[in-house]
Amino acid sequence: MAESRKKKPVRYALAEDQPFLEGPRNRLHELWFTFKVQYHFIRAFRKLHFIGPCVTVFGSARFKEDNPYYQQAVEVGKALTEIGFTVMTGGGPGIMEAANRGAFENNGLSVGCNIILPKEQNPNPYLHKWINIPYFFIRKFILLKYSYAFVVMPGGMGTLDELFESLTLIQTQMIQNFPVILFGKEYHRELYEHLHLMAASGTISKSDLDLLFLTDSVSEMQQHLEKCAVEKFGLVRKPRKSYWFLGEPKTNRP
Repeated sequence: MAESRKKKPVRYALAEDQPFLEGPRNRLHELWFTFKVQYHFIRAFRKLHFIGPCVTVFGSARFKEDNPYYQQAVEVGKALTEIGFTVMTGGGPGIMEAANRGAFENNGLSVGCNIILPKEQNPNPYLHKWINIPYFFIRKFILLKYSYAFVVMPGGMGTLDELFESLTLIQTQMIQNFPVILFGKEYHRELYEHLHLMAASGTISKSDLDLLFLTDSVSEMQQHLEKCAVEKFGLVRKPRKSYWFLGEPKTNRP
């Protein structure tokens, strides 16, 4: 008679490209992951150190050039450069491309933090400088780090994730309060109403509603940023340096 034995739990190895939140892996693998994260942080810091001050524009990657929201984002990007900001986006298509395009075509600085996805997302063609990042949490940190304001245009789940993570960090004073602009009154109407419901229900403070500025107007956006970003943080506009022997800023535009 075979001796009964307790079966050892089977451990399945995860493929290298599996999401890092799938559960515990062997310690060497986890250590290697921390080194990769550190590498991507340092690489981003080095590449983007001199790009600011920035305003980050969030929005859907799905809007095409003929969409009214795309056209509004072009005007937003252009307006941001007129008050001296570098326009930063997630570097992809749609609203991101439109905001970068507005800055690029208005001779302003345009940068992107492109996320590496299973279905490849290429950087849009209106960037002077960009960086490819494999992890969303690094990307969101970089978009926060170099920004003095956010402009949140119509978008999907990713846009709302970026909006509410930023508001949470400001609300809990983990980062300094800076302007967060919801651009698109009709698109964001029910979201804004729900925020007021949260305040009425006591799940957020009524003062938390002051963290958001809702508008449809590019000029109102500019005025709000002048007061709540430029004046508040004491930003001083300096002329861009141009050295003939260094050539034009690098771009991936065809």
